[in-house]
Amino acid sequence: MDNADQTKGKLKQALGDLTDDKSLQHEGKADEAAGKLKEIVKDAEHKVEELVDAAKEKFVKH
Repeated sequence: MDNADQTKGKLKQALGDLTDDKSLQHEGKADEAAGKLKEIVKDAEHKVEELVDAAKEKFVKH
């Protein structure tokens, strides 16, 4: 699922395509890439939290 940055980037790219504005196209690609990176970081953060919780449970049980 796209986040706001990815959607904004796609819209800028489309507008850049329609207006033949290379700068806007590149800006849109950068926004989309930033959105994808944020999504990756968020997913990694969630996985780390799950691992920490699992480790806590094992430590408390022993």
